[in-house]
Amino acid sequence: MPRVGVLALQGDVREHVTMLATVGADVVKVRRTEDLEDLDGLVVPGGESTTIAYLLTTSGIRPVLQQKINDGLSVLGTCAGLILLSREILGGRSDQWSYASLDIAVRRNGYGRQIASFETDVSVIGLGPVPGVFIRAPKIESWGDDVEVLATLDHGDGEHPVLVRQQNAWGCSFHPELTSDTRIHELFTNSL
Repeated sequence: MPRVGVLALQGDVREHVTMLATVGADVVKVRRTEDLEDLDGLVVPGGESTTIAYLLTTSGIRPVLQQKINDGLSVLGTCAGLILLSREILGGRSDQWSYASLDIAVRRNGYGRQIASFETDVSVIGLGPVPGVFIRAPKIESWGDDVEVLATLDHGDGEHPVLVRQQNAWGCSFHPELTSDTRIHELFTNSL
């Protein structure tokens, strides 16, 4: 049974905890640096990326988590979590930082503001169609050769990745935790 943390500073914490428990993970809510010990993986949830970044800094978790990711801790970022794992943030604040674990450039709110939220099936390699809930979702606008694209979406402007993986880092533009489909969480936990 993998031990998986959910960064519990802001965002869709409860929903990720429920999904991970459903797929058989031993789930830990991460609120302090000590909570990062002995984890097999970590989920950085959706929420508000600048708020989560601020709380990571003020809690002291930011540098410890950076080292854990650099040392190989598997991490899955959904929506705001994807932004926090990206190499470059387009449309962000000038002081916004990221862990740069995924060689991607993402545009905040790339699929539109809150009023433009939508749901659609996303075809994931090896899983088939899964429900995708896009709420102020980041759009991956460019990606490096080492990024494995697991799912794409054409929302009227060509295909863009919406689920990616690079070594120990995973990123998802949509919210798999807001559906009853556990397969994205299973895919992540089975990789641990």
